Amino acid sequence: MKFKHIIYTVAIFGFTMFSCDDYIEEENLSNVEGGSFYTTEAGFETLVNANYAQLKEIYGNEPWLFSAGTDLYAEGRDQEPPGLSQYIQLTSSSEGVGQLYTSCYRAIQSANMAIHYGALNTQNSNINQRIGEVRYLRANAYFLLVQTYGGVGLVTENIDSPILTFDRNSAEEVYSFIISELETTLSGIGGGAFDGRVNKRAVQHLLAKVYLTRAYESFAGADDFSKAASYADDAIAGQSLTIPFEELWTPGNEMNSETLFSVQFSPESNSTDPTNLGHMQNLFFSSYLGGAEISGDAPYRSYNLCPTEFAISLYDQGDQRWEATFMTEAFERYYDYYDEEDHSELLVAHYYAPKWASSASDLADYQSLHPEATIHPYGEYVPSVSRNLDYQTIPVKKFDDPQAPFDGGRTSTRDLILSRLGETYLIAAEAYLKSGDPATALLRLNEVRNRANANPATLAELNIDYILDERARELLGEYHRWFDLKRTGKLVERASQHHYLIEESNFQGANGELKILRPIPQEAIDLNQNKDFPQNPAYE
Repeated sequence: MKFKHIIYTVAIFGFTMFSCDDYIEEENLSNVEGGSFYTTEAGFETLVNANYAQLKEIYGNEPWLFSAGTDLYAEGRDQEPPGLSQYIQLTSSSEGVGQLYTSCYRAIQSANMAIHYGALNTQNSNINQRIGEVRYLRANAYFLLVQTYGGVGLVTENIDSPILTFDRNSAEEVYSFIISELETTLSGIGGGAFDGRVNKRAVQHLLAKVYLTRAYESFAGADDFSKAASYADDAIAGQSLTIPFEELWTPGNEMNSETLFSVQFSPESNSTDPTNLGHMQNLFFSSYLGGAEISGDAPYRSYNLCPTEFAISLYDQGDQRWEATFMTEAFERYYDYYDEEDHSELLVAHYYAPKWASSASDLADYQSLHPEATIHPYGEYVPSVSRNLDYQTIPVKKFDDPQAPFDGGRTSTRDLILSRLGETYLIAAEAYLKSGDPATALLRLNEVRNRANANPATLAELNIDYILDERARELLGEYHRWFDLKRTGKLVERASQHHYLIEESNFQGANGELKILRPIPQEAIDLNQNKDFPQNPAYE
């Protein structure tokens, strides 16, 4: 296996540190020589904590690469980057295409630095645990890269000077490296409840997802689906889904017993730059909520990744995830929903009728009870070509942050959840189904549906499309959807069926290839003195 250096990040960005969170605080010391400081226990802890801070750069910005151009989200009033959202204009120089390439390689360099100094550290009694945490973070960055861009350059050495030439490893080599890193990490990482640091269940969850994803590739191992199922069950560890879905997403409850790993934020750690040190998940999956006179001190909300008609059609009456995911009744001041315990005296400004309550008589009955409300019938509050008014798309409330300031930047200080038990069950369901054990797959999937008070699925209807639909209901707005569709080979089919701006022909690229992978950013290719470095075939 080749291990090559990457100039793209090193030469331009270097190595930076950010304060991390209320659980993992970084100590910033000046006038200390780095090499000697990082070999001390305090210095090494600072270096490890800086690795957690890199997660904020990977996940804290605009989530186009995670969600745009799929079946669940489409642009409303504000335009998405046309390349990432519609594919026909997708090139190596498209807006946003390099965001993960840049941020993940910065994280990889940070991890390499920590692992380098960890080998020199003889004072830290937690050295194996800490190095395991860093290896997990590096593996996660490579997993994002290989899913998004295919094979990329593997970098495992600490870089302290610019490297002008690098090669590209195959996707098979990258997956093998990720799996080797994570399985090595398992032997040295601790268990217990999630406390802000990587633990054994987080590693098992990621391993399950990596094996599941590789299992669809041409170079998959014969038992990849079975290994994915086994690791998912290890991460589940017999724990049932018992937290009501509404409570699961109550602001401030992110550190609940079903959270396996999250990016940690807090108002205190973001206080020095509150519009740039948080994240943007609260801003994207919703309607614009008006100015400060309507939303008070609540954050600006955009129209950029609004739920499609297909997304809202997936919920049936009785599924508790409908009310927990969407703000179906928006009050005159939106955030009074959180600020006022008694909602009985609040005036409804907008009502979004579900499909089971959208008959003429249903709507008339609601209007008689709430004459002040603007009623949006089912199917009319989704993105469309002519949509340009406030509140014309149904707000997603899962990620609301009432403490975030009124601003369009990175303002949310809610923890951003990357791995949680509900998804682990769905990973297990998909892995068992694809490994030839649909009965166990059904048990895992129905654990998720039972918590939501949804009717149990049956063996007759269980297939990969049903699992993707269930992932949509359970995980809407969480940063998984583009990867889900790409993994299962459903990206072209589902995006063209359910996104109003995408046709199947949009995916046609160069050389008869489909635009399934994103292109290697042009800047990375231009900086590389190896002029034989290959671009992905659809963009050559």
